[in-house]
Amino acid sequence: MGKRETRAITPIQEERLKVGKPKQVAAGFAGISKSFGIGLSEAGLRRTWGAMRTVNKFDGYDCPGCAWPDPDGHRSGFEFCENGAKAFATEATRKRVTPAFFAEHSVISLSEQPDMWLDKQGRLTQPMVLRDGSDHYEPISWPNAFGMISDAVKNLNSANEAVLYTSGRTSNEAAFLWGTLARQIGTNNLPDCSNMCHESSGYALTPVIGIGKGTVRLSCFDKADLILVIGQNPGTNHPRMLSALASCKRNGGSIVSINPLEETGMRRFKHPQEVLSMIGSGTKIADDHFPVKINGDAALLKGLVKVILEEGQLDWDFIDTHTEGFEAFKQSAEEADWDDIVEGSGISRERITKLGLAVANSKRLIICWAMGLTQHRNSVSVIQEIANMLLMGGHFGRVGAGACPVRGHSNVQGDRTVGIQHNPNREFLDRLEEATGIGVPHEGGYDTVQAVKAMLNGEVRLFMGMGGNLVSAMSDTEQVANGMRNVGLTVQVSTKLNRSHLVTGREALILPCLGRTEIDQQASGEQFVTVENSMSVVHMSRGSLTPASEHLLSEPAIVAGIGTACFGSKPFDWGGVLQDYDSIREVIEQVIPGFQGFNSRVREDGGFYLPNGPRDGPTWDTPSGKAQFTVHDLPNAVAESGQFTMMTVRSHDQYNTTIYGMDDRYRGVYGARRVVLMNSADMAELGIDPGDEVDLTSHFQGRSIHAPAWKVVAYEIPRGNLCTYFPEANVLVPLESVAEGSNTPTSKSVAVTVSLP
Repeated sequence: MGKRETRAITPIQEERLKVGKPKQVAAGFAGISKSFGIGLSEAGLRRTWGAMRTVNKFDGYDCPGCAWPDPDGHRSGFEFCENGAKAFATEATRKRVTPAFFAEHSVISLSEQPDMWLDKQGRLTQPMVLRDGSDHYEPISWPNAFGMISDAVKNLNSANEAVLYTSGRTSNEAAFLWGTLARQIGTNNLPDCSNMCHESSGYALTPVIGIGKGTVRLSCFDKADLILVIGQNPGTNHPRMLSALASCKRNGGSIVSINPLEETGMRRFKHPQEVLSMIGSGTKIADDHFPVKINGDAALLKGLVKVILEEGQLDWDFIDTHTEGFEAFKQSAEEADWDDIVEGSGISRERITKLGLAVANSKRLIICWAMGLTQHRNSVSVIQEIANMLLMGGHFGRVGAGACPVRGHSNVQGDRTVGIQHNPNREFLDRLEEATGIGVPHEGGYDTVQAVKAMLNGEVRLFMGMGGNLVSAMSDTEQVANGMRNVGLTVQVSTKLNRSHLVTGREALILPCLGRTEIDQQASGEQFVTVENSMSVVHMSRGSLTPASEHLLSEPAIVAGIGTACFGSKPFDWGGVLQDYDSIREVIEQVIPGFQGFNSRVREDGGFYLPNGPRDGPTWDTPSGKAQFTVHDLPNAVAESGQFTMMTVRSHDQYNTTIYGMDDRYRGVYGARRVVLMNSADMAELGIDPGDEVDLTSHFQGRSIHAPAWKVVAYEIPRGNLCTYFPEANVLVPLESVAEGSNTPTSKSVAVTVSLP
C-alpha cells in the first residue's frame, strides 16, 4: 500500500498577533491564577486539588514538568510552579480520546489540526491499531497488540532493524526494563530525548571530571557567592529554580545572567508562597545581564579565563593536586585575541573584565546552563571551557560551588543512569548479563540523529517510542516524517494524542499508559516508581488519582507485556518482576553502581543521593585519576554575510512539544506562535515593519530549507540574531547540522535568510 499523506507540521493558521511589553516580574499573582485556572478548566476542582496537594511530596508523585530538585528534608504546602501545574492538570484532564473519536476522525484529518488541538482532546483510553492501508485507528486488545510487536521482532532480518526510543519522563523502573528489552531483542539502538538536549553536557564533562552530571546540591545555592546562569531561561523552563536563586541573593550572593535575550525570570521574582514578596516588588534576581550573541558564550568565557589568568587569583593548590593539562590550557588562553573575543561575544572588553574580576574573586562559584549552550556545533568545547573555569578556582568538592547543567525532562538523567545508553560500557553490560541471564549485544547502537538516518535509508523495520513525540521534537521535521513512513511498524506508548501518532509506519500501535499522577495497581498491591532529578537524588513517585481508563497499563506493565510476548519468561522473568516493582529495583541494584539498598533507601523521605566524585571528594573517575584542563579555539561564525543566526526556544505556554496556549506573556507575545523575534535595527535595514510577514530559509552545506509565513516582532536581541519557537521552527534545523562529539542537533545555531514574500 502507499504511504499516508499525513502532515508532519502543524498547518499554518491565521494567528492574531498582539505584542505588549515583556513582563518585569516572574510568578506572583498571575502565576497562581494560571496554575489554578488551567487545573479547574481541565480537571475540575476535586482532581485539581488532589493533584496539587500530592505533587512533589515525600509520599506523592514527582511533577512531570521538569527535573529541578525538591528541598532536602522538607516540603512546602504547594511544591510546584505554574508550568508544573499545567503539566499535571492536563494529565488529570476529564477529556477522553476513545475508539469512537478515532472512528470519526481519520489520521489524515487529524494531521490537519494544530498540535495544541490534538493535545486538548484529552487522555487516550484504549490500545489502538492503524492497519496497513487504513486511515483510521481501531481498537485492539492488549494481548493482540503485544502479539503484533512479537511478530515484528521475529520477522526482523537483523536486531539492528529495531529502534527503541525513550522520553525523559519515563521512570527508572520502566527505563531499565526498556533497555533490557532492547538488549534481549539484540540491539543497543536506544535513542533518547537527551540526545536532543543535554547529550553535549555529559559528553563534555565525563572525560574532564569523570562524571557527566552536575556537581552541586540544591542547598549549595544558599552558600554560593556568585552564580552564572548561561543560556538558560529558568522563569519558563525551570520556574522553581527561581526560589533557589532568590535564596542566594538574600544570603548575600550575586547572580549574573548571560543570554541573548534578557528573560523575565532573571529580572525579578515574586515567590507565590511568601506574602511579603507577593505584595512587594519581589526579589531582584540578576545583578547584571550580558546580552551575548547567539553562541557568543565561547568567546565570553575565553575572555573571562584571560582576565582570571591575568589577575593570578587561581587555586594553585587545587590545580597542582587535582588537575592535569593546565600549562597547555593557559598558553592557549593567553594567545587568544581580545578583538576576536569582543567580536565573537558582542560584549565589550570592559564589561568582560568586570565580570572576570568577580569570577576571580569568587570563593564559591556555581555555573548553571541549559540548552542555550548544548545545541551548537561547538557545544562540547564551550561546556568544557566552563569546567576549565571552575577548575581554575577549585570549585569542586566545595559546598556552594560547582557545575550545574539544568535538565529539562523530569527523569532524563535517571533514564541514562539506569541504562538508556546507545553506547553502554562493558562493565554495565557484563553486570546486566549476569543479573538477567540475557546474552546482551556489545556493539554500539543509534542515537536519535543516527536512528532517523537509518529510517530514511530503509534500515529500520520496528520503531517503538516510550513516551515523547519524536516527529515534532526532532530537528528537520519533514526528514523525520519521511523516515517514520519507511518503517514497517511504529509503536507509541503515550498518555495524550500527538503528531507521532499520525505520522507513522505502514502499521502503527498506540499503547495508552498511566500518567505520573495515577494509582498503579499490580498483583502485590499499589506500586510506586522512582526518578532521579538534576542533582542526582533518586526518590519515589506515587500517583493518587483514579486512572483515566480501566484499560490503561503502567509503563513497566507495557514493557513486561512486550517482553513476555517476545521471549516468555526465560532467561528473564518478565511477568515475575512486574508483580511487585521492588523486584525490578532489586535487579537495578545488582546492575547499577550506587543503588545499594535501593528498596529501603528510596522509601526514606526525599530518597538518596547517588555517588558523585567531584562533588563528594573531589575525586575523578578519569584514566589518570585527575581532572583535565582542555584546549579549545574560538568557533567560526555560523551565519555568512547576508544571513542571520537563528535559535529556537519555548514560549511560556508550552512544555517541550506540548502547547498549552498561544500566549508568551513573559516576552509580551500574545495570540501567535509562528513569529520571529528580530532586532529593530536589522528590521529597518531590510525594510521590515513590526507585524510584517516574512519567509525564513535555512542554509547548511549547500542545502536550503524554506518555511513561509512568520510574523516579525521587534525585540531586544543582538543584531544578526533571530529567535523562533519550537516545534514550529524545527523544520528549519538541518538533520546533518549537529554538535561535534555529542551529535546533538544545533537548534540554537541555524543560519537563515529573511525575505519578504
